[in-house]
Amino acid sequence: MISSCRAIIFDMDGTLTRPVLDFDALAARIGIDEGPILEAMQRMDDAARRRAESILQEVEADAAARSELQPGAMEVVQALRDARIPTALMTRNSRCSVETFLDRHGLRFDAVRTREDGVVKPSPEPVHQLCRTLGVPAGQTWVIGDYRFDIDCAIAAGATAVLLLNDAGTPDWARTAHVVIRDLRELLVPLGLAAATPRCGAEA
Repeated sequence: MISSCRAIIFDMDGTLTRPVLDFDALAARIGIDEGPILEAMQRMDDAARRRAESILQEVEADAAARSELQPGAMEVVQALRDARIPTALMTRNSRCSVETFLDRHGLRFDAVRTREDGVVKPSPEPVHQLCRTLGVPAGQTWVIGDYRFDIDCAIAAGATAVLLLNDAGTPDWARTAHVVIRDLRELLVPLGLAAATPRCGAEA
């Protein structure tokens, strides 16, 4: 069920930005055969982890410096700010790359959570912490992302999970999201901040 919305938490890569990071290529460069990169790094010895972190920081910094916003990203964030709906940014990226991204595009959020701030998604803790910071219950918060970890994190926290589909096809796990959209501007319709269009998101 789609809850009422008193706050929105955004993912960064592939959600606010056009997807540019090739995670498979990054994992191969680091030497990770399978599984999520951050979790695999935790199982490395100290020397391997330092090397992996150096590569990761380099790739993330480059991606942030070259990042392009998704269509409608600035419009959506500004509309939410004008409507006094709190917004947050939740990412598995480093704080340095996030600051580069925010400065590049002139975006500001009421709260930001990066991997330096503690456990990362798909754990629900990042959503819970951001909701405490914003003073809004998770049950009245929407979390929007383009990857399964965003959806799993939102659902585990009791928030409304919004999946943004990019150019790729619809994954099997998309049905677990409460809402599926193909354009960020579709978020504004159920909030009464934009007119309905044929592309309006629907409950999954």
